[in-house]
Amino acid sequence: MEIKSATFVMSNTDYRKCPAPEMPEYAFIGRSNVGKSSLINMLTNNQKLAKVSGQPGKTQTINHFIINKNWYLVDLPGYGYARTAKSERRTWKSFIGDYISNRENLYCLFILIDSRHEPLTIDIEFIRWAGEQGIPIALVFTKIDKLSKTALNKNTDIYKQKLLEDWEELPPFFCTSSEKQIGRDEILDFIDTANKSRIE
Repeated sequence: MEIKSATFVMSNTDYRKCPAPEMPEYAFIGRSNVGKSSLINMLTNNQKLAKVSGQPGKTQTINHFIINKNWYLVDLPGYGYARTAKSERRTWKSFIGDYISNRENLYCLFILIDSRHEPLTIDIEFIRWAGEQGIPIALVFTKIDKLSKTALNKNTDIYKQKLLEDWEELPPFFCTSSEKQIGRDEILDFIDTANKSRIE
């Protein structure tokens, strides 16, 4: 898929105020500081589209971007940032959960995972919750340029084994590096195929 246009549409904290669900939607979420904004900018080939910050917890709203005028990319707040006030975390959890559970045109939720770490409880629990909601998901391992191929294979294999404790079939997964432009074509082709299959 060629990205011809990527435009910010709106930010809010209420799924009922999101754009009319007339186009397919793909949302990105992950633990704070997992590299979500960098990945979104890499996918859209626009380094200024999503705000990149060294401060975890920067994204605090549901952010819609329209891509090629025919599908939405959604940037969701990260989860698991300990320094955020508990009341704010509860609010985020509420509106993120409402969006994910009720957004009828959400074709896939991309859950980002830092490839440098073995399975973390917070990630496994979120993946399990999304699965229980019946949400189509895909896993995106980020920052793969930061570790060796052997270490990457080890960590992804451990994740697969852990997930197979609950899942009969593993969701799709991608290995990415925003710095090295790795995984961009694979994710965009996945989205393109999903869009076309819905039309057919």
